[in-house]
Amino acid sequence: MTISNQGSQQILNASRARLGYVGLIAALSVAVPSPVCGVEPAATRTYSNQLTRLVDPPPLLADHPQFVQPVVETVRYEAPRLVDDEQADLTVRAWRFSYNARGIIEMPNRLRAAQTAVIMVHPWGIDDGQGWNTPQPAGVADFCTVEKNHLAGRHTRTVIDPFLKRLRANVACTLYSLPGKRDPIRAKLYRSFDHTPSAAERKRGARELAARLEQFSYRGQHLPDEFTVSHETPVIDYFRQFPGLDAGPRYNNDGFWDLPIPVTRDITVHAADVVIYDAEGYEPLKKFLQGLGVRHVLLTGYATDMCFCRTTAGYQNLAQDFNVFLVGDATLATFPANATPRYATNAHISFASLSHLITQTSWVKLLEQDDGGQAPATSPGHDPAQALPAGDALPSKSRSTNLDRGR
Repeated sequence: MTISNQGSQQILNASRARLGYVGLIAALSVAVPSPVCGVEPAATRTYSNQLTRLVDPPPLLADHPQFVQPVVETVRYEAPRLVDDEQADLTVRAWRFSYNARGIIEMPNRLRAAQTAVIMVHPWGIDDGQGWNTPQPAGVADFCTVEKNHLAGRHTRTVIDPFLKRLRANVACTLYSLPGKRDPIRAKLYRSFDHTPSAAERKRGARELAARLEQFSYRGQHLPDEFTVSHETPVIDYFRQFPGLDAGPRYNNDGFWDLPIPVTRDITVHAADVVIYDAEGYEPLKKFLQGLGVRHVLLTGYATDMCFCRTTAGYQNLAQDFNVFLVGDATLATFPANATPRYATNAHISFASLSHLITQTSWVKLLEQDDGGQAPATSPGHDPAQALPAGDALPSKSRSTNLDRGR
């Protein structure tokens, strides 16, 4: 690797420090890399790792500071283009951090949109008027309080939904991951890997979802008034009996996590969009994407420190088989003990940048014309008119800022 900075060059040590959380690594079973689409590996090329020092660059992830604290580093470099597809029609500038290079490295990329999937991890429809509500008085789900869930909803509407709308007609597929397995209700509501429901099925599914969510009692127990602690280890006993996060039946009521979790109303779901079910595992997702000819993934969703990295459609799985770009301002980390996710999201995205490429919504751009002078083609099977009407695809409860309803 060559670093250009006022004419000087230095050779960096090739050994890599083991930076990471052992617990996180142990918690995830990642797939073994395999050739994309079952074809022979593509021909290799020599990548010129020439790093040019940037002078006074603006902060990164600075478009939505109300949600993500901008990234500011003292040393930043420009590197040559990494992904360089033939007939590219999508530009994706990205960055990563290297301790060995002593700074952030930015690079342009040119992708084929038809070989790119956009995935949103865990767009849970919680406290958004569909009927799946945070249990009271002490239950927890998603960002763990109603107010924090509402903030995430504003982020979804402000940042992620416009991003999906802008790319949907050109990329190979737009997908959402949800907890659990494919159940009879959600099978009627959403397209899956092997089934596309009809309009009539979606209407039935919406009615069944509303009824199922309505009949559940979103009431759990109150916080304990008192409990016994020992003289020797009162701190241990205190947290054992009163943990900071208990999402079990005590506070959420038994059966809460068995309910069919819908895609949030803050996303404009289209009939061609696909739902990934976590319980089915990573292998079906990989095969589905490879069957579409997907090589690149733009990853959005929640939460940066948890599901975004470690669930079925998390980047620790996808990065084994695809060129993954984490859209750093289209995700939020959980933010306990804080009123804002800005700093937690910054920290977790920055940590991920040690081994993953980070982009931002404004850096993902469709080229107006390809090399042949034609506008990018709409992806096969996509009909821009197929946004699901809220009244047909989703229950139409009114929104509210009440603790029990609405985002």
